[in-house]
Amino acid sequence: MLHHYVVPLAAFAVAALVFTITPGLDTVMILRTAAADGRRCAAGAILGIGAGLSLWGIGAVFGLTALLAASATAFMAVKFAGALYLAWMGIGLLLRPRSGLTAPEERASAHKQSTHPFWMGFQRGLLTDILNPKVGIFVITFFPQFIPHHVDMALFTLLQAFIQVVLSVLWLGLLVLLTVPLAGFFNRPTVMRRLDRLTGLIFIGFGAKLFMTHNPH
Repeated sequence: MLHHYVVPLAAFAVAALVFTITPGLDTVMILRTAAADGRRCAAGAILGIGAGLSLWGIGAVFGLTALLAASATAFMAVKFAGALYLAWMGIGLLLRPRSGLTAPEERASAHKQSTHPFWMGFQRGLLTDILNPKVGIFVITFFPQFIPHHVDMALFTLLQAFIQVVLSVLWLGLLVLLTVPLAGFFNRPTVMRRLDRLTGLIFIGFGAKLFMTHNPH
């Protein structure tokens, strides 16, 4: 009975790894967060992305992702919310680029708001994935291709989601480890401003791409 799961899950893991390491919105967001906000914020963002992927996986089990694909209204609502969120972040980075990793006034503001960097990153990562319907569409179009006959579909889907989350956390964590040591370079005012503006443009580009995405069904 176990072999009915092991081989298909191994094949899925290989395919999911290729998908995971392909640069996308999560990669850009994590690299920028690690460079600009530090390791704690980046760690929170990684776990936020993992939580978002987990929710999409659970949604697939209960048919919520299928509803997203079948309902034009639901798809449009999530798509517009995600596109606006990305545009809002991108415009903010373009209009207010930082001159350093953490400006004194930003530290004071964070202290007043009592917002821990980890939870700030977690919210950022979670919203980035939850408000991206393309992740849901990926789950319902990619996951089923590896589900064999004669298995518990709900259990298999949860295992797939678990594998996807683990791969994402490991890969993004590696990116953070490679980025944080370069903090001295990124802390240069010119570099920081250019990084923020470039990231802002990329976020706006992803938002526009998301806005133009059509429901596959």
